[in-house]
Amino acid sequence: MRFIPENHSGGIKRDTGAGQPGPTAGPPASPQPLPWAPGQAGALALAPTQSCFSRPWSSPHPSTRCLPLAGPLSHACDSARSSFQLPFPLPTVAALREDTEIQKDVQTYYGQVLKKSADLQTNACVTIARPVPKHIREALQNVHEEVALRYYGCGLVIPEHLENCWILDLGSGSGRDCYVLSQLVGENGHVTGIDMTKGQVEVAEKYLDYHMKKYGFQSSNVTFIHGYIEKLGQAGIKNESYDIVVSNCVINLVPDKQQVLQEAYRVLKYGGELYFSDVYVSLELPEEIRTHKVLWGECLGGALYWKELAILAQKIGFCPPRLVTANHISIQNKELERVIGDCRFVSATFRLFKCSKTGPARRCQVIYNGGITGHEKELMFDANFTFKEGEIVEVDEETAAILKNSRFAQDFLIRPIGEKLSTSGGCSALELKVIITDPFKLAEESDSMKSRCVPDAAGGCCGTKKSC
Repeated sequence: MRFIPENHSGGIKRDTGAGQPGPTAGPPASPQPLPWAPGQAGALALAPTQSCFSRPWSSPHPSTRCLPLAGPLSHACDSARSSFQLPFPLPTVAALREDTEIQKDVQTYYGQVLKKSADLQTNACVTIARPVPKHIREALQNVHEEVALRYYGCGLVIPEHLENCWILDLGSGSGRDCYVLSQLVGENGHVTGIDMTKGQVEVAEKYLDYHMKKYGFQSSNVTFIHGYIEKLGQAGIKNESYDIVVSNCVINLVPDKQQVLQEAYRVLKYGGELYFSDVYVSLELPEEIRTHKVLWGECLGGALYWKELAILAQKIGFCPPRLVTANHISIQNKELERVIGDCRFVSATFRLFKCSKTGPARRCQVIYNGGITGHEKELMFDANFTFKEGEIVEVDEETAAILKNSRFAQDFLIRPIGEKLSTSGGCSALELKVIITDPFKLAEESDSMKSRCVPDAAGGCCGTKKSC
């Protein structure tokens, strides 16, 4: 396996600016081994002894690995060679050159062209889709000003129930999300950020000591890696070594999106999830958009046709994507408007769970026990399911399996339909709804709700909400 030299590696992020190299991150406070080890790329991970999951998991499926195009295979006899068929297409030299040029253009755009968020030509990378919980707002205020100012994202990739979790941030940039997450996982958790732009990694590392002292930790629980998010193995990140992978408006900047998702799947533990915001397009992108340097930098030129996400997820082994939020993207440049034509774009947040095949295979009734930090009374799991403490909710097979086999298992009472669930009060919501999977439909509903919404004295919205 070829390793990228230190002066020729990177990951992807939307931040800008440069800084002096900071101190190298040390190991976490606990004696757990880090889930990555330079020089041991692709090795099986040693699962941390303490995790955000309440019980150890065992994978029912061995990791799938591709055959290398070297060794005995290259010397196979003619007959064997003629009958052998690779499970994937080989990239052409032209395709490899194009991918390399895109990576260089993205690094230039975010490292030299953009200096502040006002320089952006669209709102793709500055969109927040829903209100930020109080505990996250407080965590954001603790992030160093220079780190925060060099942030660009199309959502807030902070999922729930993070205590003691091990999290990997794909395209961590100046480290804003990593430093927020490091507070929420606590000193026994760990956050790793990987980015391809060396200047951004240096800015992030510059403030390791600052945030460690700010949070009152004995040692830093954050590590930054200079590497490519589609080549996590080359960065030394091991199999099944993280509870959660997050990414904020980055995957669209990578030409080979399937490889990014495949790598995220590989490094996740069973029951873990990829929680990510990104940009999606309403139809297949024409060549003029796909080769437009500014539109690539603005997160539009590499946007995925939204229906392809479910296809890729199924192909890799993820559960079906769960849509969380979606907002329309506006173009603030007449020339770019002309180029994109009839294409429409949304920024959307999805959850992709890596679930084992065990657990309930039928619809269930569930009750949220409450108590998750920042979501004590109500958990907005995605666009389709909001769980209120003590309320019975009927869920489909997929949702039941995810709740039972993820870090949320201890937060719910789960019973197959027909078995009685006792409640301490509250109302029942037993009707199955139509599941929304189209981010454009969700964005339209969100826009419609905003137009009808009148803020009340508490900052909320008045409307026809049903109550018990």
